[in-house]
Order: sequence, then C-alpha cells, then structure tokens
Amino acid sequence: MPQELQLTLPPALGYDPELLKEHLRKELKLEATDILHVLPLKRSIDARGRSVKINLKVAVYVNEQIPTQTAQIPTYKNVINAPEVIIAGAGPAGLFAALRLLELGLKPIIVERGKNVRERRRDLAAINKEHLVNPDSNYCFGEGGAGTYSDGKLYTRSNKRGDIRAVLDTFFAHGAVEEILIDTHPHIGTNKLPGIIVAMRETILNHGGEVHFDTRITGFDFQSDAFTGIHTQHGNKIQAQALILATGHSARDIYEMLNTAGVYLESKPFAMGVRAEHPQTLIDSIQYHCDSRGEYLPPSSYSLVEQVSDRGVYSFCMCPGGIIAPCATSPGEIVTNGWSPSKRNNPFANSGIVVEVKPEDLKAFASFGPLAGMKYQQSVEQAACQAGGGTQTAPAQRMVDFVQGKLSKDLPASSYQPGIKSVDLSDVLPEAIAQRLQGAFPEFGKKMRGYFTNEAVLHAVESRTSTPVRIPRDQTSLQHVQMRGFFPCGEGAGYAGGIVSAAMDGQNCADAVARFLQIG
Repeated sequence: MPQELQLTLPPALGYDPELLKEHLRKELKLEATDILHVLPLKRSIDARGRSVKINLKVAVYVNEQIPTQTAQIPTYKNVINAPEVIIAGAGPAGLFAALRLLELGLKPIIVERGKNVRERRRDLAAINKEHLVNPDSNYCFGEGGAGTYSDGKLYTRSNKRGDIRAVLDTFFAHGAVEEILIDTHPHIGTNKLPGIIVAMRETILNHGGEVHFDTRITGFDFQSDAFTGIHTQHGNKIQAQALILATGHSARDIYEMLNTAGVYLESKPFAMGVRAEHPQTLIDSIQYHCDSRGEYLPPSSYSLVEQVSDRGVYSFCMCPGGIIAPCATSPGEIVTNGWSPSKRNNPFANSGIVVEVKPEDLKAFASFGPLAGMKYQQSVEQAACQAGGGTQTAPAQRMVDFVQGKLSKDLPASSYQPGIKSVDLSDVLPEAIAQRLQGAFPEFGKKMRGYFTNEAVLHAVESRTSTPVRIPRDQTSLQHVQMRGFFPCGEGAGYAGGIVSAAMDGQNCADAVARFLQIG
C-alpha cells in the first residue's frame, strides 16, 4: 500500500522529480535495492515568507508498481437516433453540455457562429496584424469559446456547482497534461487548448452528435411559452424540444433578439477597467522576494483587491508570462484581455484591474432597460477605439502618469500586437472608473512593493469581465423563468465565470434537459 506524505520543500525538490526521489530515499532510509516510485497528488506554492516553499502531497510506493494515472471519464452512448437537443455555442459550457448529453443518451446538435479552431487562427491573425475584426470569428467567438485563445486557466472556487475533478478528468482524457490534476491553480495554456478542443469535438461526432460551424442564430421560435426551434443565417430552421443557450458573455445580438421577442432579461452587476502590464521579472522579484526566481519556480502571479470610494477595485484574469490580446467582437471597438502559453515564458505579466459598475453609472442608458449595462459597456469600448485612432491600436498610459494625470511622453514595450498609443486614459474611461483606479494603484503598491511604477503600462479597455445581462432561470428546473425548454447556460446567461464553472454549468443544464424530457 502506498504511503501518503504531506511535504514542505524548497522549489528544486518540489518541481524536480529526480531530486525529490533522492530526497525521499534519504528521509525514508531506503536501501539501495529498494525501488521507489513517487506519485504527486497536490502541489501549491507558499510565497508568504522570505524563502518560497512548495507544499506537496505525494503517494510513495516502495517496491510496488505505481498505478497509471488515468482519467475517470463516463461511458458515452451512441446517440445518432436519440432525441435531439440544440446547443447554441461551442465554448466550455456548450461542449461539456454536449458530452453530458452523450452520457444521458440524448443527441447534441451544436450550432456555433464562429469557425473551428484551425480556421479561427486566420481571423485572430487578421485582428493582430491588419486590425480587421470578423464579428463571427475572433477571440470570443469560435470553437472552444473565449477560453481557447485567452489562457485556459482552470481554477475555480465554485466547488458547490458541480464536480471539478470530473471536468479536469475530461480535459486530461482529451489530451491535457497530467499536472492539471495536481496543481492548485491548474493551467492548460492557449497553445495546448486547441488540440484538446478538437479531441472533444471528435468525441461528440464519433458518438452521433452534430457540430455546425459558421451557423449564427438569427431568431428563436417560442409557442405558448415554450421553445420550439431556432433560425440561422443560412435560412434554416432547426426544431427541437430543448435549447441550451451557451453563447458566451459577448453575444450582444442574442440579448437584442431575446429582448425584442419579449423574453424576460435582467441587468447584472459587472466591472470595467484596464489591463495592466509589468515586466514579469519585476512581479517575480516582488512575490518571490528574490532577484531571480531560478529555474524551478513558475512565473509568479498576484491577486489584489481594494475598496476605493465604496467600490471594489480588483485584479482579474491575471496572466503570468502572458500576452495582451485584442478581443473586440465588432469593428469600431477596443477590448483587451490576456492569455498565457503553457510555459508562461513571455517577458510580461498582465492582469485586468477593474472597478465595480453601479446602477447610477447607467442612468444615461436607462431607456435600454435590461440592456443598459451592455450599451454602457459598448460606449466605452467605442470611445477607446476612437482614442486609439479608429483601429485596434489601444490607448495606453504609464501607471504613475495615469495616477498623476500626466500624458506619458513615451511608452514601454508591450505584448499587445496591434500596438499602443499614448493617451490620457482619464479622457477615455468614465470618471467613476478612472478616479477609483487612480486611488487603487498607489494602495496596490503598498501591498506589493514595486507594483506602482511607471515600468507598468495600462491598456484600455478591459470591459468583458462578465456579462452585464442575466437571462434568469428557475433555480430547480434551470429553465428560463418564462419559457419551457429554454435553458440559459454559462457565462453568457450570468451563471458562470470561467472555463471550469462554465463547464459544470453546461453539465448541470444537460442534466436538467434530461429531466425535462424525462430521459434517464
């Protein structure tokens, strides 16, 4: 039987398997003839003290064969002739809903407005190099959703929403590295996610499901307060008894269609701000208390929060060793977000720094009802685009200059490929947002000595932290409060905030559809 050990180790032992084995052989006083196998179970970094430590839980096998690490994945059924369920969107909510439907014996029909992951790359290149935004294929829309090309972080606190391990097992079974089952803050990486997403699609197709790319929804059919089908831009109507709507937080046309059709929607709290970029070496030196993190420690991250004038200001989607990406979904707007490759080996660290948006901010947009927040969000993105010169060039400012109200004479290097332009961000951001950011950055500098610096550059605007619109659903049936057979799902409906929570919500909605259809 294996022996489980909880260890606190220096970084070299925590990350180098051979050094760890050598250390454990001495600690366990093993003979030279003893065969030792070590299976890491959980790993986290403790950087609170002057010396960084690695907390590592391992299973130790002495003179025993180590078991092969396998994912616990369910049995998928052949559903080619099963009852059909439409899934709108091929992001994590939609894909995991489809996989769960296969388990339940229901046929998923995924309709995705964007392209598959391979063809989608061309449109991302066009944004970065030619400043051309394809409204149907970009960083937000396309196979895998926003997460495919914007980082792949798998950390969530939403452990009451579902089985986090089952989600990680599914990623592992479709090609993710074993470390996601071990690390406290698992991360796949934007360079690795596309292949995993393709493998998921193949699982769906191989078991009788359908996936239709370049298929944008142009209308919904509701009869007697029940969903009956969708219309697409190809002039087709797809009928079904149930729809899982998993279109993501940026599908503004979907909110417009639902609102026009009289489907009940609600305003939802959200946040907005900038994306701050520092040299990664600076963040490492602050967090790890050293001049160089060495070869074993990963690039460091941070999490910051401050109350300024009765509003929360906080870091969002922090990307160590990452890149800032242009995430607009329509021409004439600037949206920034961040991602990291699997090795997190880029020279910059970036994070959204955002401020809570309050109802009083939306007064000028009150005539739009539940879409007021969306219109406010859109207006700031358009202002950022105008300030940047009408292309995907982002308005930017050094951090201390922004706080002191000075136009930056020059700007440091940036990972944002379309380029940046020196602008006073107080002229771009709403006053309520700008003033609170100006109050927060010096306070962040007190918590992280060296963070508040003109080596950091702020990019506007970080606006898609979450949807500003909720599509309300019954807590028990997960159906829309007004429409039977209509299951709002994931980030776009206001019920998730990241890859794992969206995946779990997709699974939960699939379970709810099976109950609705009285399957299983």
